[in-house]
This record gives sequence, C-alpha cells and structure tokens, in this order.
Amino acid sequence: MSVCTIRLELARNPDFPEGSSNHGYEFRAPLTEDGSLDLDTWQKVKADCSVHRFWKGEPDEEGHLIHTRGRRWLFSYADGEEDDEPIFKFDRHHFVEGEYVSITEHDGVQRTFQVVVVK
Repeated sequence: MSVCTIRLELARNPDFPEGSSNHGYEFRAPLTEDGSLDLDTWQKVKADCSVHRFWKGEPDEEGHLIHTRGRRWLFSYADGEEDDEPIFKFDRHHFVEGEYVSITEHDGVQRTFQVVVVK
C-alpha cells in the first residue's frame, strides 16, 4: 500500500470526557493492506513521513515519523531526543478507523488517541 494520511484525535479522558477533535496528530506513513506500519516501505519513503501535531491553545508542531532500532517508532520535531514522542506498541497497531493508540507526549504524559481518518 502507498503512503497514507492518518488522523488521531484525543480519546475520552478525565479532562475531555467526550474526547477532543481539537487535540491530536495528523501523520503520513506507509501501511500494509491490514493497516500495519510498513517498515520496508518506510525506509524508502521516510522523508515523506511527516507529522503535524495540533493542540488547541498551543502552537502547531511539524516533524517526522521515525523508527529506531528495536521496533521503536516515535514522532520527532527537532534534532535530539528531548522533543521525541514515543508511541506505545506502534508496530503492533492496525491503523483503521476506531482503533486507539497511546502516545507519550513532550510533557511525559501518555495519552490515548483514536484513529478517526485513514486516507
């Protein structure tokens, strides 16, 4: 499969009982037919695998989806590791609408997001 655009929105939590479409990520990544991240294709198109973080009340951030040794995926916005956001078991997720993903954000808090669009 080709590079897809995936939109994640903040899932229900104590601060947002209904979730929030104003808080989340939109990123580009190659997916297999079942919606899993395709590492082999990512290695060929990684320059196209961008991430856009949007968070109401904060400036938007632009970065890249990167892969490290040992199957670790993360969003990175600048050189160095300080701003990196590791994604829990990203390599095991199926990016299909309705699924959930946990991301440890800059502030060290792990939040859950729902896949709302895959195109």
